[in-house]
Amino acid sequence: MNGGDLAAKLEAVVAKKIGRPGSLHALEQLTGGANRSTLAFEAEIDDRRVPLIVQLGVETPDPVAGIAPELKPAQQAHLMIEAAKVGVPAPPVRAILEPADGLGEGYITERIPGETLGPRILRDAKYHAAHRVMARQCGEILGRLHGLEPARVPFLVSQNPAEHLTAHRAIIDRYDFRHPALELAYRWLAEHLPAKPRHTVVHGDFRMGNMIVGEDGIRCILDWELAQTGDPMADLGWLCVRTWRFGGKNPVGGFGAREDLFAAYERTSGIAVDPAQVRYWEAFGNFKWAIHCLRLGSRGVLNNDLERCAIGRRIEEPLWDFFELVESTN
Repeated sequence: MNGGDLAAKLEAVVAKKIGRPGSLHALEQLTGGANRSTLAFEAEIDDRRVPLIVQLGVETPDPVAGIAPELKPAQQAHLMIEAAKVGVPAPPVRAILEPADGLGEGYITERIPGETLGPRILRDAKYHAAHRVMARQCGEILGRLHGLEPARVPFLVSQNPAEHLTAHRAIIDRYDFRHPALELAYRWLAEHLPAKPRHTVVHGDFRMGNMIVGEDGIRCILDWELAQTGDPMADLGWLCVRTWRFGGKNPVGGFGAREDLFAAYERTSGIAVDPAQVRYWEAFGNFKWAIHCLRLGSRGVLNNDLERCAIGRRIEEPLWDFFELVESTN
């Protein structure tokens, strides 16, 4: 679809579902990834310009599609709507696309001002005051999200820890990739599965880089496509994975302390945090990111994408982090 056709169809959607006249201005491609395309624009609605975002699904062949849960755009939108109802700062959804709109799968949200780049958030002095509150905010946000009644989002796939691990094992097998460190990591995770995990809605990719941050702290949580129901401690552990610290010295996203995260989570959820269980999921997160490096690197080869090939060659880093973490807790 050329730019003119896209703009015309998007303008018609805005006029029909959000408000007239719907005239578009400053349409700009933000990302064009393997799974979705993100565009920013302004629309004239009732004599004012409203900044908006449209997320469009992208059909790209994926040899491991369906092994790990991944939401369709309309499901992501419905989840964000329900999450906002329990106080989670999800992007405010303004419209969900339908086949008749001619744009494929997708949705339109309000555009929240702020920064998403982890290194910039950690290093730019104007965000330093925000660092003092962000671990607390993360605990509060996750505490609210994990309290969302799963029946309100029945489309989410349910996985217990063993099923979650098995799905990632299947991705390795599908690529027929053998790496001694990856095999040892899998064995350790299988032998240390959480004994009695809770089961709630989980975000699945709650980390630095998927947050919009301002000088006041976290303003919005992005990228809901990996949500499912499972062990809520997985969200806390993933947030602490070293990769998502972007060189920051603090264990929670590079900006905060585990103690602040856990205390805020407990106050909000009413549930005690088991630090050892969170560390299990932090270790699992390193294993998972190593597999995603394999997945993205393989896609890069297929699509002649040098950026994804570069990600693929970083598989050793999270595996190193995995063993450093588990050896420090034995």
